[in-house]
Amino acid sequence: MESEQEINQVTFEPTTKQFKALEYLGDPITEEVLFGGGAGGGKTVLGCFWLITNCLKYPGSRWLMGRAILKSLKESTVKTLFDMLANTFHFEKDVHYHYNEQAGFIRFYNGSEIVFKDLFLYPSDPEFDSLGSHEYTGAFIDEIQQCTNKAKEIVLTRLRYKIDEFGIVGKLLMCSNPTKNFAYYDFYKPTLNKTIKKTRVFIQALIHTNPHIPKSYVESLKRREGVTRQRLLEGNWNYDTGEDALFDFDSIVDMFTNTVEDSEDRFLSADISRFGADKTVIIQWKGFFIEKIYVYAKQSTSEVAKEIERIAEQNHIPRSKIVIDEDGLGGGVVDQLPGTKGFVNNSRPIETRKDEITSNYANLKSQCYFLLAKFVNEGKIGIYKVNETIKGFIVEDLEQIRQKDIDKDGKLAVVSKQIIKESLGRST
Repeated sequence: MESEQEINQVTFEPTTKQFKALEYLGDPITEEVLFGGGAGGGKTVLGCFWLITNCLKYPGSRWLMGRAILKSLKESTVKTLFDMLANTFHFEKDVHYHYNEQAGFIRFYNGSEIVFKDLFLYPSDPEFDSLGSHEYTGAFIDEIQQCTNKAKEIVLTRLRYKIDEFGIVGKLLMCSNPTKNFAYYDFYKPTLNKTIKKTRVFIQALIHTNPHIPKSYVESLKRREGVTRQRLLEGNWNYDTGEDALFDFDSIVDMFTNTVEDSEDRFLSADISRFGADKTVIIQWKGFFIEKIYVYAKQSTSEVAKEIERIAEQNHIPRSKIVIDEDGLGGGVVDQLPGTKGFVNNSRPIETRKDEITSNYANLKSQCYFLLAKFVNEGKIGIYKVNETIKGFIVEDLEQIRQKDIDKDGKLAVVSKQIIKESLGRST
């Protein structure tokens, strides 16, 4: 096969933004490239083009193409890949490449491969063992806003296949629309502040930078309203989450670096259903600083009670300073630990010295969320250096806490747990 002749037939004219990204993807320094910031910026096309050209340039290399859900990857990103193989590279299936649909990869005539992977964080596979022991030369993750930082970090550890032989750096290309996860606080915000790591690059690509987008699609985005328009058309990473949001996003992120007033008083708070349906979470406080978060798989009430007792004894925390969510399974834990405080979400607000007008709140849960938001937004709460998975859950959960019926006169309340669950696509 006249491979050089085949490669020379490629018909692809990258946009200015795509060309810039390809330069970073080819340099000897950059390891992570985040490309995007709006719909129609040419994100997926860039990723597919980069993978194919590298497969042809480095015979026998192996590349990962990933997305949170494999079904979505095959229905969207992989279709773009095949379209580009046929119409940009003028390749024929079973001539220039073979597709093993069952195993989930394509192999080119020179031995290079693109492997399709599901990167969703399943509770049964927190370390992404599903990736196996495979190593990759580089990787492209589409719609990174749907993935966790843990998924991204695990992929980075696998980028070493034949890179010394080829004399290149293992690279990760990520594409995303504006989001409020690690893409925001590790790439977008540090780029604005000029504090981004030298191995990372963020390139903003909006729809107006792509001359290949149909005008009808642009017009359809212009007719959108609110957050959808801000994110997809305007590429606004600081999109307005609405007046009903209790927590300021930057203040949520700041908790992980805040220096708060020191205190000798320690407390424990326990939630028997947190970070997923079968999880128990115990939080250890020192004043308003969270110094430890314990996360457990499903346990009996007696096992949870023993663990709370162990942590309390180890840190000299009296039972009067332990609060336990008494709704559901938590009631059984409170019964086994006399002297602890039971928290009932729908109970009456608590009279406090600083907040005398408790009648303004619908219930205790609402009162506590409004007060927590006040302290977070004022920078009075800090959290120790947690792992990125727990950090992601905290940021996502707090961002979804909203005031209920903000346009109506009535008692202050927050939206239901069911609404939050539907927004997150998981339990809280």
